[in-house]
Amino acid sequence: MKRPTIADIASRAGVSKVAVSYALNGQPGVSEATRARIVAIAEEIGWRPNSAARALNGARANCVGLALCRPARILGVEPFFMELISGIEGVLADRSYGLLLQVVTSHQQESEVYRTWWGESRIDGVFLVDLHYADSRVAELERLGMPVVVIGHPSESGSLSAIWSDDGEAVRETVGYLVALGHRRIARVAGLPALVHTAVRDQAFVQACEGVAEHVIVHTDYTGEEGARATRRLLSSPDRPTAIVYDNDIMAVAGLSVAQEMRVEVPRDLSIVAWDDSPLAQVVRPPLTALTRDIPAYGAHAAQRLLALIAGESVPPYEDRAASLTPRGSTGPVA
Repeated sequence: MKRPTIADIASRAGVSKVAVSYALNGQPGVSEATRARIVAIAEEIGWRPNSAARALNGARANCVGLALCRPARILGVEPFFMELISGIEGVLADRSYGLLLQVVTSHQQESEVYRTWWGESRIDGVFLVDLHYADSRVAELERLGMPVVVIGHPSESGSLSAIWSDDGEAVRETVGYLVALGHRRIARVAGLPALVHTAVRDQAFVQACEGVAEHVIVHTDYTGEEGARATRRLLSSPDRPTAIVYDNDIMAVAGLSVAQEMRVEVPRDLSIVAWDDSPLAQVVRPPLTALTRDIPAYGAHAAQRLLALIAGESVPPYEDRAASLTPRGSTGPVA
């Protein structure tokens, strides 16, 4: 079927295409009765404005962008981004906004995507995630001048509006809990070292362990394979840790599997904590102690702020609620 056009509406209404354009764009030049008739016909035949034509007229795209510089295979199994997007979509849908999502392989490609989207008027703004130190994307987005919400710490977001939570607080709570259980050798299986939030967590972990527990940090790429490999190395050490904190639930589940493979009993011989709770962390046995936060709400708050920026409002940095510890069967006192 052919897409309905302004010419179809004009023919049905017995008016010119110019009159239809005036009526549908709320401009003077047609009577209210004619305007009402044209709008009713447009609704009846299912006409919608052409996004390309709207862009040429400087109209909003009613769409925002999210580019992810992560392997697509990770996105398919890691719940964090799916939950974040669900929260974003919930807010966007209420405002009839779409989300344009693209997976990229480098920051350079990501910046090129932003330039294309903005130059072709395909989006009204973007979310920036996985913030790095001295992040080249921040300078590029500042230069483009588009509305941006950084989902990350404001210390590295430049002049862009940021939303974040205090990861250091969550780390301190976790270490304090493990120390109270008698753990004195604690490991952290962390994510990518270049990420700002990884460095924040690393620093908080080292400080929290200082004077109360020996500690070690192993960096990975967030995959289950890397999490399993790191766990095998740690548990093969002569001074193996009695507790391990993982940077996501996928690695924690992989670590639990390795412990069982090596006949290290959880939680009697090893306590395990996962960052970001999920159904996956709850269905394994024993269920995993986890750092819990409302990730869909986090995404919703980010979307609300981006839409406010698009509307021309001033949006200051916003600190969301920090993750809190939810103890389950994977942690216990040192045997």
